[in-house]
Amino acid sequence: VVGVDISEKMLKEAENRHSRENITYLCCPVEDVQFEECEFDIVLSSLALHYIRDYDQIVDKIRKFLRPGGYFIFSVEHPVFTAEGSQDWDYDENGKPLHFPVDNYYYEGKRNAVFLGEPVVKYHRTLTTYISTLIKKGFAIMDVQEPQPPEEMLDTVPGMRDEMRRPMMLIVSARKENE
Repeated sequence: VVGVDISEKMLKEAENRHSRENITYLCCPVEDVQFEECEFDIVLSSLALHYIRDYDQIVDKIRKFLRPGGYFIFSVEHPVFTAEGSQDWDYDENGKPLHFPVDNYYYEGKRNAVFLGEPVVKYHRTLTTYISTLIKKGFAIMDVQEPQPPEEMLDTVPGMRDEMRRPMMLIVSARKENE
């Protein structure tokens, strides 16, 4: 098992939670990581690909690292969530969410956003780009999910009911086809 992240803090947390001899942690941008061809059975990416400028290049790299029949499973912020850029609701005069803005959906590319109070750069892609790139690169789509908040959280976590008004996440499972 190899964990890759650009954040030393995230890797330290992962190592504190999961310290085993068969796990290696690399502090490196995923764009720069190098592994042997067909080295892995599974590549899992959690909420990272929307920070990567060149999705096409990353998919090529992951395909190279996977064995035939290997799985690429990833989550990203949903394209509806990343389209407009601000990633915030439009509010009424009392601060109640009116609607979630979706604008410039088909214009892919750089978006400036704020995450945990910090400015960050993200890259918006359409759902078509996420899926069709995988297919064109030799992956079979196994599943696509737009997760919803659990029912038990809707009335117990402030603001959670509003999360039913728009998708926030996208999860895709794809299998590398035999060559």
